[in-house]
Amino acid sequence: MPVVLENLGKRFGDGAPVLDDVNATIAQGEFVALLGASGCGKSTLLNIMAGLEPPTSGALEVPSDGAAFMFQDAALFPWLTARGNIELALQLADKSSTKGSRRARATELLELVHLGGAGDKRPHELSGGMRQRVALARSLAQDRQLLLMDEPFAALDAITRDLLHDELERIWKETGRTIVFVTHNVREAVRLGQRVLLLSSRPGRVVAEWDVTEEHRTDAGAAGELTGVITRRLREEIRRHAK
Repeated sequence: MPVVLENLGKRFGDGAPVLDDVNATIAQGEFVALLGASGCGKSTLLNIMAGLEPPTSGALEVPSDGAAFMFQDAALFPWLTARGNIELALQLADKSSTKGSRRARATELLELVHLGGAGDKRPHELSGGMRQRVALARSLAQDRQLLLMDEPFAALDAITRDLLHDELERIWKETGRTIVFVTHNVREAVRLGQRVLLLSSRPGRVVAEWDVTEEHRTDAGAAGELTGVITRRLREEIRRHAK
């Protein structure tokens, strides 16, 4: 089912609204990148979509089984192996599952993120990019149609980030997940998203959106032009927030 946000608002206590009149529809299987100035409410919006925060006003529709969440920090349990971290997520998702079935599924997920030979390694033995792959596999282990990603590659170097972009695109196409991906990186948004949504500075609301076509994916000039257009609009929002 699609994700639908209607006139969504959020404020904490008596403070100024963080989000106000947010409207968006995300089709099933769509990959949407969410951009905005720091503090505009992007992470708060993801938390509401994940059911971690209630909205103050408005309404939303999300898949009945909820959403899987991937954070900026891999947040793996250091005493568990890569496979063990995934198996734990599988156990929490289905308490009736057997140890053997969890191990088999964890192995499949490690293969999916190209970490088939790293299942017995602990987090400190893995690079930052590898830890994020384990975190992605753990998110997929929840077997939810909707995957929410909050700047998952922000702390990685450029080369590792580009490699993980390729991996994420491949996994998205293979699994058919609906993905909402928060980023501050316009190039990343154009590289990954089928559509890019821009939130205004506080209170956050959707003020612009762009479709990313196949031409943008195959023509560096077209991608650069779109990146420039979005960057200029984002800077307008940042300047407005600074006044």
